[in-house]
Amino acid sequence: MKKIGVILSGCGVYDGAEIQEAVLTLLYLDLAGAQALCFAPNVEQHHVINHLTGNVSDNETRNVLVESARIARGQITDLKEIDSFDLDGLILPGGFGAAKNLCDYAFKGPDCEVIPEVAQAINSFLLAGKPVGFMCIAPVIAAKLLGGEGVELTIGNEAGTGADIEAMGAVHLDTPVEGIVVSSRNNIISTPAYMLGPSIRDVAKGIEALVRELLERC
Repeated sequence: MKKIGVILSGCGVYDGAEIQEAVLTLLYLDLAGAQALCFAPNVEQHHVINHLTGNVSDNETRNVLVESARIARGQITDLKEIDSFDLDGLILPGGFGAAKNLCDYAFKGPDCEVIPEVAQAINSFLLAGKPVGFMCIAPVIAAKLLGGEGVELTIGNEAGTGADIEAMGAVHLDTPVEGIVVSSRNNIISTPAYMLGPSIRDVAKGIEALVRELLERC
């Protein structure tokens, strides 16, 4: 059975992992006969968003690992403990947590930095020749880490983010929601997911395609 690491960034689209993208990832891995192992960094969220109002909840803090455990039904490990030698591939679902908690792209754009635990995890898989998948806004992380190598990525067709990806040295390719972009020389797969939407059934098609491609490359 192939074992795939899934890095989560909290719980909720506005300040953590996009829940539907994360659950679809886990579903399609399970349907394909692979085992998903969830990880998250043990750090505080940048901020907490009230998902009913869309407003920042002042004076409230939450932990990324603790919140991610909600999606993983408690079966989750501190990202510092991830070992690429024990896993066959890695997937990062989207949600603003990927751009706020795994890196600070949401605030600094192309001048962002990826937090060390995430950068180390991704680089360890790539050095081992193992595939890594990025969904939704998460490809900005790949652009930051691999832009100098000309990695090909997609976030759909949103011009601003696509331009930022290219400003980091990567190549952005417009892609429909059901599509994926494979950067073969980097062993990177990406799909737009909820950068395009509009519905869960549309997003599901691209996520299923990404999971399928990643498992074939394991």
